[in-house]
Amino acid sequence: MRHAVLFVLPSLIALAPAWLGAQRPTTLAGRSTVYAPSGMVATSQPLASAAGLEVLRTGGNAVDAAVAAAAVLGVTEPHMTGIGGDMFAIVWLAKAQKLVALNASGRAGSRMVRDTLAARGFRSGSQQGAMSVTVPGALAGWDLLLRTHGTRTLRQALQPAIRYARDGFPLTPIIAAQWANETEFLMRDSAAAATYLPGGRAPKAGEWFTNRDLARTLQAIADSGVGVFYGGSLGRRLVRYLDARGGFLTLGDLRRNAPTWVTPMSVPFRGYRVWELPPSNQGIAALEMLRILEPYDLKAMGHNSPAYLHHLIEAKKLAYADLDRFVGDADHLAMPADALLSDGFIAARRALMNPTRAQERVEPGPLRTKSETVYLTVADAEGNMVSFINSIYDYFGSGLVVPGTGFALHNRGAGFTLTPGLPNTVAPGKRPFHTLIPGFVTQTVNGREQAYMSFGLMGGGVQAQGHVQFLLNHFAFGMDLQAAIDAPRFRHYDGYRVALEAPITDGVRTALQGMGHVLIEQPPIAFGGAQAIMRLPRGWAAGSDPRKDGMAVGY
Repeated sequence: MRHAVLFVLPSLIALAPAWLGAQRPTTLAGRSTVYAPSGMVATSQPLASAAGLEVLRTGGNAVDAAVAAAAVLGVTEPHMTGIGGDMFAIVWLAKAQKLVALNASGRAGSRMVRDTLAARGFRSGSQQGAMSVTVPGALAGWDLLLRTHGTRTLRQALQPAIRYARDGFPLTPIIAAQWANETEFLMRDSAAAATYLPGGRAPKAGEWFTNRDLARTLQAIADSGVGVFYGGSLGRRLVRYLDARGGFLTLGDLRRNAPTWVTPMSVPFRGYRVWELPPSNQGIAALEMLRILEPYDLKAMGHNSPAYLHHLIEAKKLAYADLDRFVGDADHLAMPADALLSDGFIAARRALMNPTRAQERVEPGPLRTKSETVYLTVADAEGNMVSFINSIYDYFGSGLVVPGTGFALHNRGAGFTLTPGLPNTVAPGKRPFHTLIPGFVTQTVNGREQAYMSFGLMGGGVQAQGHVQFLLNHFAFGMDLQAAIDAPRFRHYDGYRVALEAPITDGVRTALQGMGHVLIEQPPIAFGGAQAIMRLPRGWAAGSDPRKDGMAVGY
């Protein structure tokens, strides 16, 4: 299960078509959109939202608050995120009136060779353990964001996380349930079990959890800087531990780690512009889906109708096929990323859509040599906005904890493929394909691009298809932010297999099966968890996903 942050179906009873059928009961609680005059924070865990809000209320900016909240999430949602993982961000700088973006994902170790992985039985997409660990880039990304666009130091930003790790906190229900499901997995590593299974079991909802090892680790970073991790004493412990278990990282790999400022990609969409990060992550798939769907009158089809869902699912198959073939480390692409969004390429992909029949498998588009999950968001009183995502990939990542450090190392190396000749074929020093994608929307006002909305949705492979569903809910069907987050989602997996959330009616399900789709059951977390903040003419609006424990809060 990939980490990840649901939706209430709007009332469409009047003149309901026959396919609506009997409405399935929903277990999802509706929430109201949150409004605030000065600043806003939306995260997947209440303590993280509160920490970010406190930063804003005491004079910090959106970057300061985002890093503080991310650090707290590493304590309170350790199965999802932490300093053992990677991060990406899109930041709207109000004073400069522009977007900047950061790729803080780490690279494969210098000994991570395809033949070695193949000989050891590496499992692309699901590998855990020492073979899956690449350089964790998140901490360096936090530090660079603060030094470049923040007003506070990393030492200051880490203080709320240090307090919660040292003094403890009560677990929230959804996190506790997910944590308990990983008990058997955590038992495979003695240090992971010692850290996350106090007394031999996962803590329950409402029980307090303390992680003093993590508090000491974060305090060492606060005192000595990120160098203690990237080549210093903490890094040496990490490398020795992985060496003993067949890992591929060296101290030099950690020392060479460096986040990369990148130029976000965008497409026009219903009078706005939607922005995603370029490869090595899957954000381009959301843009490709939007372009493929451009000519269709999706609103006339009806929200979550059979025809609507069918078109989105088939567009997803086309875009994700292109991910597999063309997306990987930006330094190793077979063709420029923006070629996947060109008119000719999109037209050719759209021509493959069958409006009434599901396709089991689609091939990637033609090669062209011309120009191709936790999530949180913060906005401050100056108008700065941060779209921020940080993850250790699978629940508890690799499943490995260096004894005494208090955090799990990610398994982002599982994102590589062993298939030769692709941008994402594993090789030393390469960045693996990433599922993490922060999103952003701008609009043109009086001839100038202005911030409109920061948004994101955690959950591995659901993220790009979830972005598209959220955007259509808001822009095509006029839902406010919370309703757009709450609305039931689909998640396509592979072939004909697709999961639908319970509120989608039996009549819709039957119609989709008649088109050839094979429906499977999945738990709510499989559909991801979202947050969003929208700029108003005065103040902010925000929503947070009830599929997670978090909240949007402002002042």
